Amino acid sequence: MQDEASYVCDACGEEIVVPVDLSQGSSQEYVEDCPVCCVPNVIRVEFDDGRVTAWARRE
Repeated sequence: MQDEASYVCDACGEEIVVPVDLSQGSSQEYVEDCPVCCVPNVIRVEFDDGRVTAWARRE
């Protein structure tokens, strides 16, 4: 299983790679500032059949 995922910042459009913690469950949601534009994003990470999917929306 992957230990990182990527999402596109809803504010600036940059692709951001984030580490994922598999021990926190198969469906996760948290807020993190974009490292490029500093706008807070609500990041959603899901694990399914060994694949990690992440996406974000502005907080």
